[in-house]
Amino acid sequence: MRRIDRLPFVFAVVLYVLAWLLGFPIRAQSAPLGDVECTLIVDAAGGETLYREGTCDQRVSPASTFKVPLALIGYDAGILSDEHTPSWEYKAEFNAPKRDRKTVDPTIWERDSVIWFSREITRRLGSKQFAGYVSKFEYGNTDVSGTPGKNDGLTHSWVNSSLEISPVEQVDFLRKLLARKLPVSNKAHAMTDAIIPTFRAGDWTVQGKTGTTGLGDVDKRSLGWFVGWAQKDARKIVFARLVVDTERSDTPKGPKTRAMFLKELPNLVR
Repeated sequence: MRRIDRLPFVFAVVLYVLAWLLGFPIRAQSAPLGDVECTLIVDAAGGETLYREGTCDQRVSPASTFKVPLALIGYDAGILSDEHTPSWEYKAEFNAPKRDRKTVDPTIWERDSVIWFSREITRRLGSKQFAGYVSKFEYGNTDVSGTPGKNDGLTHSWVNSSLEISPVEQVDFLRKLLARKLPVSNKAHAMTDAIIPTFRAGDWTVQGKTGTTGLGDVDKRSLGWFVGWAQKDARKIVFARLVVDTERSDTPKGPKTRAMFLKELPNLVR
């Protein structure tokens, strides 16, 4: 290698070391994004990586996968009570899509991914308590400030905004959830487990949450998530599947990502 070819590499290493010595945070990768695809499967108890393919340390918006930690928060704070309480009626001021203009309880919220219900939980929490929970969970970059200049972090930060998380961080969070090591009550853990949707994938019983959002960039990328856990006999795994690309279809990217993962899982981990 010629001396001049090494200069950019050496410069990057020097900057990295200086950042470390000065105490600046060295975080997971973040935007700008190209096409990204990741499948990550980890043993729930021991943390052993069972399958990993693609770019899994890239942070993106959690979108509706944030309903998993938000359920924990809602139950721990006493805003949510059980699988069907509270049951909140839709109001025109929520300005929701037609399919979400209905009465919603916690089970319907997770099953149908109703964003106005999420925002009603965070409004009742307030900004300080909301930020406190996200920080205690060490969830992704923990940034719930929202869109610069819009003061919308309390209701929008997790959808194509300030809060970002990588597949690796999703899996780490889910392992803590299953081990009941998050700083919330036992009831919050139990109720969250009760309302996360359940699916079948061969002999696996799967619980998980999808996420879909457009990224608003010039080439109209969108992302699809499916994260959760699965059990077969005594074996339990946690997983994250992420797809970011420009492909368009009649099916939202989150449910499409879920369908592909459920189809493939029996062959990924035996």
